[in-house]
Amino acid sequence: MNRYADLRRQGEAAPATINRELAALRRAYRLGIRQGVLATMPPITTPREDNVRTGFFDREQVNSVCKHLADERTAAVKFCYITGWRSYSEVFPLRWSQVDFKGGFVRLEPGTTKNREGRVFPLTPELRALLEQRLEYTRRCERAQDKIIPHVFHRKGQPLKYMRRSWTTACKNAGVPGRLLHDLRRSAVRNLERAGLSRSVAMKMTGHKTESVYRRYAIVSESDLREAAAKLAAATAER
Repeated sequence: MNRYADLRRQGEAAPATINRELAALRRAYRLGIRQGVLATMPPITTPREDNVRTGFFDREQVNSVCKHLADERTAAVKFCYITGWRSYSEVFPLRWSQVDFKGGFVRLEPGTTKNREGRVFPLTPELRALLEQRLEYTRRCERAQDKIIPHVFHRKGQPLKYMRRSWTTACKNAGVPGRLLHDLRRSAVRNLERAGLSRSVAMKMTGHKTESVYRRYAIVSESDLREAAAKLAAATAER
C-alpha cells in the first residue's frame, strides 16, 4: 500500500485524495473479511494531510471584499461571517421559511447540515438588519414578477449558487488574494470566542460537532491568553 501511495504522489495526487482512495480500499478489505472472501487485510497507512488553513478575516477586510461584490453576494458573505455557517450547502440554499423574525432565530433543519443535525442562530441586531434588507428586496421582486420567491439570497428571484470567480476577483481587488469562503467560517468561530461565548454554545451555533476544529484552526480565546499571561507573570514574581 505504501507503494501505491508513492505512485499516486508521483502523479501529483493530493494527500487528501490519496487518503480517500485508501479509505475506500480499507473499507473493501473489511467487507471482504466480513463476508469470508478474504482472511486478512494488509496494513494500510495514510499520508499526512497538511491542509490546515490559517486565513482569517477581520470586519474591515470583509467590508473591503464586499465592495467588489454584487448586493446579493455581499449579503451572503456577511451572513457567513456572522454565523460561521457553510456557504454553499447551508447559506446559499437558505429559505425564508427558515427565518423566524418573531422568535428571533434562523434555523437549519435536521438532515440539511453536514453532521445531519439541526441548528439555530439568534438574530443579532446586525443579522436581523441584514435579513430585513433581503426581505424588503425579495418583496419588491415578488411584486414585480408576481410570484413567490422562497430563497433568501437571490438575484431577481434566481437563487445564488456559486461565486468562486467573483469571490476570487473581489479578494484580489481588496488586497487579500487567495482567501477562501471557508475562511469566513473560521473567522466567525474566532469572533464568538472573542465575544466570550462558551465553547459548547459556540459549537452549537456554528455546527461544529467536536472540538477538533479548534485544534485545527489553532483558535485560542484572547481571554484565555490574558489569563495565562497573568498567571505566568504572578509565577515569575513569586520566584
